[in-house]
Amino acid sequence: MIRKAEILDLLKRAKIPVKGKELAERFGVSRQIIVSDIAQLREEGYRIIPTRDGYVLDTGGTVRRTIAVQHTAEEIYDELKTVVENGGKVIDVIVEHPIYGELTGRIDVSTLDDVEKFVSLLISSNTKPLLEISNGIHLHTIEAPDETTMDKILHAIEKFRLNR
Repeated sequence: MIRKAEILDLLKRAKIPVKGKELAERFGVSRQIIVSDIAQLREEGYRIIPTRDGYVLDTGGTVRRTIAVQHTAEEIYDELKTVVENGGKVIDVIVEHPIYGELTGRIDVSTLDDVEKFVSLLISSNTKPLLEISNGIHLHTIEAPDETTMDKILHAIEKFRLNR
């Protein structure tokens, strides 16, 4: 199918996430058709990640770690800022719920602007962060371009946690 190949090509060339609505308008199809195309591409093995800002093609070449942290809701900004200032991306937050088990929420912040938007949205929506379910104990999936950067991030996060 030509449309799927063109979607894949667009995602490969994109510097920022591509919104499903934009893809639907570009190809003159419904948003649901785009969702179906993306699902088919994923079945074919392409790692297409949905974010709140649109679709991103994960081309690999990065290092990921899941780290355990503990802090208050007031320290969310500082924690996220520490990761992105050291060259990383915070993919998600994971908490253990006493009834539902493991809950995961997408964060997808890789710039200071992303951190500002995320924290502003959290505040303006008057929503409690997931870490409040677990007394501040939670996991983050962190992504970095290489092992050296990941080590730098892990050191900065450890230092941040110790200096609270």
